[in-house]
Amino acid sequence: MYLQRLKDTGDFLSITRENEFSLPAEQFTLENGTNVKVLDTGVIEFTPAQFGNKDFVFSSAVHGNETAPIEICDELIKGIILGELTLRQRVMFIFGNPKSINIGERFVDENLNRLFCGKHSVGDVTNPERDRAKKLEQYVEQFFTCPGEGRYRAHYDLHTAIRDSKNEKFAVYPFLHGKPHKREQLQFLLSCGVQTVLLMAEPASTFSYFSSFTFGADAFTVELGKVRPFGENDMARFAQAKQTLTALITQDEVVYPELNESDVELFSVYRTINRTNENFSFTFADNVPNFTGFAKGELLGQDGGQEIRAEVEGEAIIFPNANVALGQRALLTVIPTKLTDDFV
Repeated sequence: MYLQRLKDTGDFLSITRENEFSLPAEQFTLENGTNVKVLDTGVIEFTPAQFGNKDFVFSSAVHGNETAPIEICDELIKGIILGELTLRQRVMFIFGNPKSINIGERFVDENLNRLFCGKHSVGDVTNPERDRAKKLEQYVEQFFTCPGEGRYRAHYDLHTAIRDSKNEKFAVYPFLHGKPHKREQLQFLLSCGVQTVLLMAEPASTFSYFSSFTFGADAFTVELGKVRPFGENDMARFAQAKQTLTALITQDEVVYPELNESDVELFSVYRTINRTNENFSFTFADNVPNFTGFAKGELLGQDGGQEIRAEVEGEAIIFPNANVALGQRALLTVIPTKLTDDFV
């Protein structure tokens, strides 16, 4: 019922938004031999007739109000279907939470990006986001494992942040359980205009950690700017990211400039602060940017009767959100680190 429209317009985003919870699976072949497979609403897979040894997942709308990455992926999907882009690698695009796109909110019932790695099935809670997380895990598993082992895998989960940042674009490098970080991935991020990278220090339940841990994929949560409504994004600010993502899937190899330590700003997580009390608040203003540092001993917030103070000089804040559910992360703090031998 939607197939001819998709072939004619390439507008998978509109079809997804009109079908918030499910979409019948369909597939067809483009004139250039690329197989197009719709697995579900918001999930579309492209396999060129002759493809290289790399498999990419580009996800957006895991938070529905983060519109710029949605627009980037929408343009790439249209370009592929309408024959404007010729693929050399397999790629899957995911619009994570269609209903939250339509209501212009971060999520509907529960933060989708806290429900991966099986968290969707913990406890007695049921809601569409938990169902969606379970399905998305299955689609990614099928995509990464279908062609067989020994292939390169990458998953870039594209976001924009709730608040401004001193470092407009930054990426979260999932915890690697002792495996080395990759200089080439820093080069990829720099090519996208991302100069700041946050190195996580423990497992998580995010989409990018799921792909990294489960499939050994090079995976990042990539924050490309600040949340804005559709139509209010200056897409010129995202041109580098779109150009680099395009190169990854249309070229056999992407060659990046040499990496210098001064090119990238690295931070490591110092601590995670969870909300444990209904009476929880921060002492800094809502418009204080990510990566703002505080003096040792400075008061950051209150969790019930417990004060939260900076423990080291320059301890900086990331992702502060006092309104998260009890037990969830309300704040990360980070400290600068160096490009070490851990990067290969």
